[in-house]
Amino acid sequence: MIIMITQAVILAGGKGTRLRPYTTILPKPLMPLGDKPILEILLTKLKNAGIDRVIIATGYLDHIIRAYFGDGSNFGIQITYSHENEPLGTAGPLKLMEDMLDSSFLVMNGDLLTDLQFKDLIKYHASSNCESTVCAFKTEVQLSLGVLVTDENEQIINYIEKPKYEFDVSMGIYAMNKFGISLIPENTFFDLPDLIMKLKKSNKIMKIYKHLGQWLDVGRHDDYSKALELFETDKRSDFLR
Repeated sequence: MIIMITQAVILAGGKGTRLRPYTTILPKPLMPLGDKPILEILLTKLKNAGIDRVIIATGYLDHIIRAYFGDGSNFGIQITYSHENEPLGTAGPLKLMEDMLDSSFLVMNGDLLTDLQFKDLIKYHASSNCESTVCAFKTEVQLSLGVLVTDENEQIINYIEKPKYEFDVSMGIYAMNKFGISLIPENTFFDLPDLIMKLKKSNKIMKIYKHLGQWLDVGRHDDYSKALELFETDKRSDFLR
């Protein structure tokens, strides 16, 4: 029997150093887009996808996040909190909430904006028989320099002027099974890429879910500016469904 995911973990404990000076007084997930903070937009999308319970992993400026969202009743979703006293990375906080987690759940950063349909991700993970599904977004990297390709004798094989490369990058959104939590060390800084590689060494199946729509890492100045522009011009319906 396929068990569908109805629980999500949102990682909201970072200090948001890339968005300073704004984040010296406001936690990154509460940065505004239009008339709502980023995290509220994310919660709305999760609720629309059938997620009815969310655990918010907090750290920096924890009291402000709790004061705004409370128990989630004002947003139609049940919210509980797990607080880290010291930075534990992106996977470390999951160890703190191990007893609160379902057999399968979503994990995501609290500072992203995407038109990804979470229902489709959940169905894909449930039917794929894998331990973890990482959402992937194709991005291009344009180098501003010429790249020299040489052999072992330092002879030039190729000279590529300002090449462009494509990569599948993590969107900071995961569908996971609970087994992986057992591989996370206690009270240790540990990131999700570390966990994915540990699962690989344990011969577990991991897959990617390719998203062809839009995705913004709003923790970066450029992406936050782009998100503000989208919401100011009301091109936002896909981000809210």
